[in-house]
Amino acid sequence: MFIQTEATPNPATLKFLPGREVAGSHVAEFRSGAEAAASPLAAALFAVDGVSQVFLGSDFVAVTKSDGEWAHLKPHILGVVMDHFVSGRPVFAEGGAAAAEHEFFDEKDAEAVEQIKELIETRVRPAVAGDGGDIRFRGFRDGVVYLAMQGACSGCPSSTATLKNGVQNLLRHFVPEVRAVEQI
Repeated sequence: MFIQTEATPNPATLKFLPGREVAGSHVAEFRSGAEAAASPLAAALFAVDGVSQVFLGSDFVAVTKSDGEWAHLKPHILGVVMDHFVSGRPVFAEGGAAAAEHEFFDEKDAEAVEQIKELIETRVRPAVAGDGGDIRFRGFRDGVVYLAMQGACSGCPSSTATLKNGVQNLLRHFVPEVRAVEQI
């Protein structure tokens, strides 16, 4: 098995691509070893000293380090990812896939929300996944779109610029009801 790695805009996060589906549509973020109990893969990654966050994307694993050098951490992480997929163990423990989070918006804004979700799904999420993260619609109120950024994007120094200069401009261009975008 050959696992590729890619740098992300967040220097503390590295993206691992095992060449197969990881989480499919059930992407999940784990910020501690306790949260990682829902995934044997994430739990094994947290056993590597220096791992502070794990994001399971559709076809990649993004790992964020708290300290240490990638030159020392990367071989250990590659070993964990390879062992997991070669063993055939599931990515999520029984009942451990991420639950859908609650969305909020006024019913009168349903048409605008559908447009916003479509733009995020088709234009924004693929680009964000390319950088080792994910972005999810959480709500829309008073012209403000609320989004959750995960994986490499949640702690990235350029995530605010991505939201304000990229996503906000895109949504405002196509959906006149949108005034601003905020991160949750």
